[in-house]
Amino acid sequence: MTPRQMQIARAVAMAVMAGSVTACGGFGANRERENVQYVDEPVAALYNRGVDAIEDQRYPLALAMFEEVERQHPYSSWARRSMLMEAFVHYQARQYDSSIEDAQRFVSLHPGNDSAPYAYYLIAICHFERITDVGRDQGTTERALTALNDVVRRFPETAYARDARLKIDMVYDQLAGKEMSVGRFYLERDQHLAAINRFRNVVENENFQTTSHTPEALHRLVEAYLSVGMIEEAQRMAAILGHNFPGNAWYQRTYDLMTESGVTQVPEEEARRRGWLSRTFGTVF
Repeated sequence: MTPRQMQIARAVAMAVMAGSVTACGGFGANRERENVQYVDEPVAALYNRGVDAIEDQRYPLALAMFEEVERQHPYSSWARRSMLMEAFVHYQARQYDSSIEDAQRFVSLHPGNDSAPYAYYLIAICHFERITDVGRDQGTTERALTALNDVVRRFPETAYARDARLKIDMVYDQLAGKEMSVGRFYLERDQHLAAINRFRNVVENENFQTTSHTPEALHRLVEAYLSVGMIEEAQRMAAILGHNFPGNAWYQRTYDLMTESGVTQVPEEEARRRGWLSRTFGTVF
C-alpha cells in the first residue's frame, strides 16, 4: 500500500473521507479469515485491528474485523463506520460488486451521514474502474457516468464532485470513442449513411464536442459526404474543422482529401456568410 493509500485508510477509519483512492491487491485464500478468533473485544480494539490489517494489505482479516464490529456492536457509531470500511476493503481487493453493495447499504441506512458523499463516490469509482476498451459493450461506462453525475448533483461543492467532473470528461471521451469505432466500421464497409449518423453524433452532441475525437469525426464526415456526392455538406464540415482546429493533423488530411477529390474549399468568410460557422453545434462551434 502506498503512503497515500495508508493516509486514506486512516482517514476513512476516522470517518473523515477525503480524496480518491487506487485499488490494489486481492483476497486470495480464505485461510486468514477462517483462523480469526471471534471473541468479545472492546469495539475500538476490533476496529483498529481492521485498520491495521488494511495497511498490511491483509484484506480478509480486515473485512472479518469490521464485520465483527457490526455483529458485536450493531447500534454503535463504530458499526456505522465499519459498514463503510467493508465497502472500502472490498474496493481495495477489486471486488467491485461487493463494494457497491456495501456502499449502497450504507447510504440506504445512513443517507444524512457525513460520510455519505464518500459512499456515493466509492460507488461511482467502482463502476469507473471497470470501464473497458471502446470495442466492447459500454454498459459499464454508462453506469459510471450515471454514478459520477449523481455525486456531482448531490454534493457539488465537495472534493468528490471535483474529481467526478474530471472523470465525467474521461467517460464522455470513452463514449465518443465508441461512436467513432462504430462509425469507422460502417465507413470501411461503404455503409456511408450509417457512418454519417455516428460521426454526426460526436460532432453535434454537446457532451462529446470537447472530447479528443471531434477533429477526426469532422474529417470522417468530409470523407463520407464526398463518397456519397454530398459536396456542400463535405465543404461545410471542412470549413468547421478548419475554423476550430486549423493546426490539427486531421485538418491537413481533410485539406489533402478535398484537393485530391477536386473539391474547392470554401473560404472562412464565405462559410460565415452561409452560416456554417454559427449553426447550433454547441459551445465548440
